[in-house]
Amino acid sequence: MIDFSKIKLRPLKERKSKFSIGEIVRLDEKINVLNDENLKKLSAEILKARKNDEQVIFMMGAHLIKQGLSLFIIEMIRNGTIRHLAMNGAALIHDFEIAFIGETSEDVAENLPDGSFGMWTETLKMINEAVKKSSLGYGKAIGKLIHEKGMKFKEYSILYWCHKKKIPVTVHTAIGTEIIYQYPYCDGAALGRASYLDFKIFTDSVSRLQDGVIVNIGSAVIMPEVFLKSLSIVRNLGFKVDRFVSANLDMIDHYRTRVNVVERPTSKGGIGLNIVARHEETLPSLCKLLEETK
Repeated sequence: MIDFSKIKLRPLKERKSKFSIGEIVRLDEKINVLNDENLKKLSAEILKARKNDEQVIFMMGAHLIKQGLSLFIIEMIRNGTIRHLAMNGAALIHDFEIAFIGETSEDVAENLPDGSFGMWTETLKMINEAVKKSSLGYGKAIGKLIHEKGMKFKEYSILYWCHKKKIPVTVHTAIGTEIIYQYPYCDGAALGRASYLDFKIFTDSVSRLQDGVIVNIGSAVIMPEVFLKSLSIVRNLGFKVDRFVSANLDMIDHYRTRVNVVERPTSKGGIGLNIVARHEETLPSLCKLLEETK
């Protein structure tokens, strides 16, 4: 068996990061709101759910963070729009690094040839050890870590704001898909336990989705699959979850997201919305519409 304990790590300060908080899109920047009927419909349905105290779940991938759009998610956490935030494992890593050093994302093509891609000591060690020491879910453990360490750039962290506002934040990892599994002393059992707890927490939130809204932004595989399994579980357990709004926002019309987020979940009723445009346009536009029409 190959010996992972011999993996060589490098300090994070040696990495050239492709994104820093200096490039983050500010909330007060001018926004040209997309003239999209589905986006307007989504905004109206989110506002209706908020007014009626119904569930609003946002699922996301890492691309939003690397495109500098974190503040728009954070604003919806702060103002109470989002009641549960779910993300894939890559999004957690980028959000953690933003909080820790104000930078994230590396040049994979540059670092892969010599095997240094993803081999960053602080990121791997701090995330792995926080999960191993904690009995919390994956998302909550790292949000708590960012808070307790008083990380310099925590105000730009989605995980931190979920922790501060006490809303569920769940992280759905897939073994081997994220750099955390490159850590020489990675505890796969601890990560599996923490992410499985998050799956249960997410499923609990989905059980209250009737008349609510669930939105997927930028996760093409993990979150659509997690949602589909959670929805099947709650229906299997007898929860009435057949009338809700399910929306997918992405740059490309992917088969998996369209079918597993928009079409299949709403086949018993409800509304499915597929909004195809760049995240840099859809997310700021949605926030602006929510502000203008509340």
